[in-house]
Amino acid sequence: MHTIERLSAEEFDASVKDLAALLVDAVDSGASVGFLAPFGHEEAAAWWRAQAPSVAEGGLLVWISREDGVVTGTISLALARKPNARHRAEIAKLMVHRDARGRGLSRALLAAAERAALDAGADLLLLDTETGSLAENVYLTGGWTRYGIVPEYAGSPDGTLQDCSFFYKRLTVSA
Repeated sequence: MHTIERLSAEEFDASVKDLAALLVDAVDSGASVGFLAPFGHEEAAAWWRAQAPSVAEGGLLVWISREDGVVTGTISLALARKPNARHRAEIAKLMVHRDARGRGLSRALLAAAERAALDAGADLLLLDTETGSLAENVYLTGGWTRYGIVPEYAGSPDGTLQDCSFFYKRLTVSA
């Protein structure tokens, strides 16, 4: 069984090695998460460490899922900083290890981030993902609205330019 927990700044620092392994797995398995192959553990750890100040100040919220003590997934929520944008946030780096896919973990991680967004006063979420990817299906079937596709927006891990779908989701407080 998977457990999902939001990381404190200290827990985030202690989890960088596991988060890096997850990011390397995502890139190795072809996920378009912003990095090109080959992509090593040190490079992945450096990227995560660069996020630490945002985590510490509360602008970036990060969750991990674990199964039997092993990190199996993550999701981040970037809260808007502009005064006129405090009602929105961005979902970033939703990743599930290839060995843990197909068990509803993406949806569970999304649900945790959505609850936290509402708690933070953000009722509009945004994200982007590679058009035609497995991730896109999670959003298309999970209540998200695709509002556009930009051709050749980002490179896949092999450097091939891919179309990208942009989504939003309006959150409502449940009664």
